[in-house]
Amino acid sequence: MVRENDIRENEVAVDTPEPVDARLTYIGRISTPWTSRLTCPRQERLDGPTCRIEVFEPWTQTLKGIEEFERLEVIYWLDRSRRDLVLQSPGNNGAVLGTFSIRSPVRPNPIGTSNVQLESVDGNVLAVRGLDCLDGTPLLDLKPDRNLFKPIAPPQPGDFETGDAHMVVRHCQKK
Repeated sequence: MVRENDIRENEVAVDTPEPVDARLTYIGRISTPWTSRLTCPRQERLDGPTCRIEVFEPWTQTLKGIEEFERLEVIYWLDRSRRDLVLQSPGNNGAVLGTFSIRSPVRPNPIGTSNVQLESVDGNVLAVRGLDCLDGTPLLDLKPDRNLFKPIAPPQPGDFETGDAHMVVRHCQKK
């Protein structure tokens, strides 16, 4: 069995460079029932337990109007994750993939996201369902679910042109 920070067969770790300060601010703390990656769910589940998100001062005013949304995107810092694996074996079956090809919490910049169901708001504390992070995880940001927003108007010719008239940004699907 692989332990929390063990490297599996065929995984590759690198020496990480000195971090450059991105000036991230922890705006709150997340409370969940999980204290170990071994027991934490691998993907969020809306039928999971109710968890708490506490927003710190001076950021509590940012919650004004949030109760109007059913679903939120929670962005958090996976502060207990390794940051040095470039190749990983997520199935522990010998198959190896690059870190950017999988949803592992082990990343150069361990930013986690969950789309959650907002259950209630009590002052600076949100009750939500659908988190998949450890107890005490630092909160980076909250956003209404992007799928709730519709374009104001249909796209017009030229909406996706940038810079040089000959360069047109295309959708990002693989051809």
